[in-house]
Amino acid sequence: MKKIVVLTGAGMSVESGLSTFRDADGLWENYPVSRVATHEGWLADPEYVNAFYNMLRTKYTDVKPNQGHLLVAKLEEQYDVTVVTQNVDNLHEVAGSSKVIHLHGELMKGCSSRDVDNPRYHVQLGGDKLTIEPGEKAGDGSLLRPFIVFFGEAVPNISVAADAVSNADILIVIGTSLVVYPAAGLLHYARPGVPVYLIDPNPSVGASFGNVTHIQKGGSEGMKELTALLMK
Repeated sequence: MKKIVVLTGAGMSVESGLSTFRDADGLWENYPVSRVATHEGWLADPEYVNAFYNMLRTKYTDVKPNQGHLLVAKLEEQYDVTVVTQNVDNLHEVAGSSKVIHLHGELMKGCSSRDVDNPRYHVQLGGDKLTIEPGEKAGDGSLLRPFIVFFGEAVPNISVAADAVSNADILIVIGTSLVVYPAAGLLHYARPGVPVYLIDPNPSVGASFGNVTHIQKGGSEGMKELTALLMK
């Protein structure tokens, strides 16, 4: 079975109604990055940081996967598919994708503030438990914090993602500008000659990378076109 790796960015979830962080009306416009997405911000005011991510979880409860997410999951009928996402939402999992690598963390999880990447201290959030309360502790006794990779922190899954890309027979890139590193560097792990399908309505620097077919559409429309091509 051929292996497909799908690399997704913020544009993948826009059709589901999620704000991007970087656009003109994005979340960073209203909340200073330094306060909500850095280790220094966490140390200075953990309650403020948790309140920000609590708010996001509450906003995201009614969000549903869009057709693009569903079509990515449908590829598993004929391919071995790994999704590598820069997004912190869980829409790929809800849509049915079985192998998802999150590069920037997962909004619907909390973790130890002392041992962030230790799964023993991860707490699943959702349903009746959407918030991390002030002073709430992880299993190791440290403060519970969002399982989000803050700016300046290592991206622990980048090597796992690079390994997946290096074994891919087909690469699909959806809704990412390919300017955010280290994720943008993943294309360089692809074997020579591997076809790359870039789905993005905007012109992209990624279109100049090697063997790229640029489908200049949004995630859902682009995946419709690509699914028709890949699933005979």
